[in-house]
Amino acid sequence: MDPTAKRAEYDDPVTVAVPGGRLTLDASYVDGEADEIRRQAREYREGTRTAFDLDVRYPDGFTGRVMGAMAAIPYGETRTYGDLADDLDNAPQPVGAACGRNPVPLVVPCHRVVAADGLGGFSADGGPELKRHLLDHERSDSVQVTLGDADTDVDGGGDADAQP
Repeated sequence: MDPTAKRAEYDDPVTVAVPGGRLTLDASYVDGEADEIRRQAREYREGTRTAFDLDVRYPDGFTGRVMGAMAAIPYGETRTYGDLADDLDNAPQPVGAACGRNPVPLVVPCHRVVAADGLGGFSADGGPELKRHLLDHERSDSVQVTLGDADTDVDGGGDADAQP
C-alpha cells in the first residue's frame, strides 16, 4: 500500500517521530489531542513509555478485533500473524490484511506482529525497515522477545535455537 495514499484517506492525520523514522496516525480514532499523541510518542521514542495511555475507538468488524488483539501484545514482545489468527479463529492472511489497515500504528502496535518465518510486512511509512527499528528499540532494554509457539526469530534466519 502506498503510504502517501493512506495518509490522504486519514480524517485527522498526525505525524510523529519514532525510532528510525516517522509514522502517520489517524487521530480521529483516538480520544485525545494531537499534542498528547505526540507527547506520548516522544516518551516512547525516549524510552520512558512502554504503553500508550490513549482511548482508541476500534473500527467495527474483524479489523477492530485484530486491533484489540494487537493492543494486548506487551512492549518488547512479538506474536506471529498465525498466533493472532488462532486466537481469533481465523487464517493468518486476513489478520495480516487487518494489521495493514490499522489507522493508529504505534498506539496499536501492529509492528509487534511478525511472520512465522521472519519479520513480515509493515504498511506504515518506512515499511519493514521501520518495523525493525521499532522492534530493536523495544528490545534495547534487554526485553525478552517471544514468538508465541513459533520456533523462529524475527530476522527470518530460521530456528531461534540455531547456533551462529
